[in-house]
Amino acid sequence: MKRRFDQLDVFTAEPLRGNPLAVVHDAIGLDDGQMAAFARWTNLSETTFLLPPTDAQADYRVRIFTPGGELPFAGHPTLGSCHAWLAAGGRPRDDGMVVQQCGVGLVRVRRSGARLAFAAPPRRRSGPLDATLLAQIVRGLQLSEGAVHAHQWVDNGPGWCAVLLDSAERVRGLRPDWPALGELKLGVVGPQAAGSDTQFELRALIGDGAYEDPVTGSLNASVAQWLIGAKLAPPNYIAAQGTALLRNGRVHIESVGDDIWVGGDVAPLISGEVDL
Repeated sequence: MKRRFDQLDVFTAEPLRGNPLAVVHDAIGLDDGQMAAFARWTNLSETTFLLPPTDAQADYRVRIFTPGGELPFAGHPTLGSCHAWLAAGGRPRDDGMVVQQCGVGLVRVRRSGARLAFAAPPRRRSGPLDATLLAQIVRGLQLSEGAVHAHQWVDNGPGWCAVLLDSAERVRGLRPDWPALGELKLGVVGPQAAGSDTQFELRALIGDGAYEDPVTGSLNASVAQWLIGAKLAPPNYIAAQGTALLRNGRVHIESVGDDIWVGGDVAPLISGEVDL
């Protein structure tokens, strides 16, 4: 049957400079195999499928697939899916807040003007990395051990760990040794030079597949929880990501009470129908 289909660029107001997302609407009737096959076909970092919620508190339900399998949560698919759902006529129970149901449960998405922001979900794993893992990361990044200023598990579903380096310039200049990284999902963070329009530069390195994700909401969410909680970052900041891939992602972090909100712009690119 014909289903509405959108492709959007997330964490950018400028098309082609963020992280692309494919969204299939009204995905009732599609089984796991069909969703996985379509995600492999789009070959984007994520493809999402919108469904009616099964939780009475949610406005819609989303399933998130990479070409390699399903994720319980991811950030840019959350913002992009919410944008597509609203653009298709979705009406939330609360005008200022959309509630998304996904593999990690309910995720709140705040509407503030044209920009959307999701509430960072709790981390499933935190705490410092062990010495063996840190040594693997240092080898994989081709750094000396002293170049890592801090490190942490920042796993909110995908399995992220992260290291903090001394500068954004060092982060941008990394040339990963992919075989050495193994199957790690690694975030690398560095503070920007004074006068920059952003506070940090991030890179998301996916060892299992040997690729870099352009702009990563889930990683930015858990890194913000770590850095703000450890007083290594101010409560509100903007992070840059994607520079090494010639992208220009901007992730807006805002700490309000116990919540950390992760926001970004969305640029629509393609809208039509798909036969699935």
